[in-house]
Amino acid sequence: MHTIIIISIFIIGYLCIVFEHNLKINKAAIALFMCVACWSCYFGGIEHFITGNDNPADVAHANLLHHLSEACEILFFLMAAMTIVEIIDANGGFNFVRKKLITPSKRKLLWRVALITFFLSALLDNLTTSIVMVMVLRKLVSDTMERIIYASLIILAANAGGAFSPIGDVTTIMLWIRNLVSTEGILTSLFIPSIISLIVPTFVLQYSLKDTLPAPTTDADAEKADSAQGFSDKERNAVFVIGLGGLVFVPIFKMLTGLPPYMGALLALSVLWMATEIFFRRGRNKNASSKYRVASIISRIDMTTILFFLGILMTVATLEEIGALSSFGTWLNTTAAGNQYLITGIIGVASSIVDNVPLVAGCMGMYDPSMGGDFVCDGIFWQLLAYCAGVGGSMLIIGSAAGVVVMGLERISFGWYLRKITGVAFLGYIAGLLAYYVQSLLF
Repeated sequence: MHTIIIISIFIIGYLCIVFEHNLKINKAAIALFMCVACWSCYFGGIEHFITGNDNPADVAHANLLHHLSEACEILFFLMAAMTIVEIIDANGGFNFVRKKLITPSKRKLLWRVALITFFLSALLDNLTTSIVMVMVLRKLVSDTMERIIYASLIILAANAGGAFSPIGDVTTIMLWIRNLVSTEGILTSLFIPSIISLIVPTFVLQYSLKDTLPAPTTDADAEKADSAQGFSDKERNAVFVIGLGGLVFVPIFKMLTGLPPYMGALLALSVLWMATEIFFRRGRNKNASSKYRVASIISRIDMTTILFFLGILMTVATLEEIGALSSFGTWLNTTAAGNQYLITGIIGVASSIVDNVPLVAGCMGMYDPSMGGDFVCDGIFWQLLAYCAGVGGSMLIIGSAAGVVVMGLERISFGWYLRKITGVAFLGYIAGLLAYYVQSLLF
């Protein structure tokens, strides 16, 4: 009975998250409610779930703490990474990106936007990269209809770039921290499929743009902000390099020390924090506004997103504890005759409709490296899951966090994206899958 109740709570809560905009209830609130309700039912039926033990309550409590510790590893990493990105943005570090994008050719700008977004999202999270790139784009493209083509490509590029990096997307972070993919494995196996999934739609979309762009106008607000902040161009570039270099160093730190990734992210944050404090002590920076200091920037971190991930990860953990995920995984593997391309391909399409975080969290509970074969670390299933869940979310504008935020910033309609972008995004998705298949045959 408790099993049915837990699964029912998850399904109803999941539907509420999918229809968040219709219900007008923040998905973080729903996820937290699901988490507490599912674990309450689990503790209420511990004699049913935990047999052969004299102290089932102690075992259940230990299980809760185990899953909480795994979730917190992901959340602390995300909080540190998000803070680093906010520091870079607040202190003008991304001015470098704008300068690299400037060109009179619309098609050249399209390719520059695609490639810079792709590689930047491999270092930052794809949500933040999308916001940064849209803000930069507004200073370069004044025509609204043309800008939404560029903005749509930012969604594709951000999701594709996040898929081949262990720190580029929440889902790859989850897989990496659980040792289901390695840094070397995901970089070498998914780089080519990911970039092909971007090149195909970019090649098609470039024919939507003709002629040249007018020269970008001076951004008075940006100049005023730079003046208030007080950093020189050299100091802004230093903030950019230290921040991104710190995030790139995280996998190396893990390899050298054996410590979990969130410790490396906290190290990068501490070094960047100290560097900015030193810059603020210098001559003309002493009177800079306090809102640019890290102590103020931390308050801008999107805690609703952090709480949503906490709720989802801990809810899915209850499904894992009651055996629902492993049973569903066995059924799915049997039904698809062990065809990992079919299984993950379907998951990728599903991720364009529903949030990919619970999808990947569910898959992590359905399968285990101890099963061997395609499910060992860097096995074909986990690599395809990282690719399909990341790139597949681009097929609909509501299929990824990057898509939802760009939709709001540029007011792109669901229907326009479906007509103009979904088809080319699907072509890129399939092309990337084919590239992975060919690559696996050759190497």
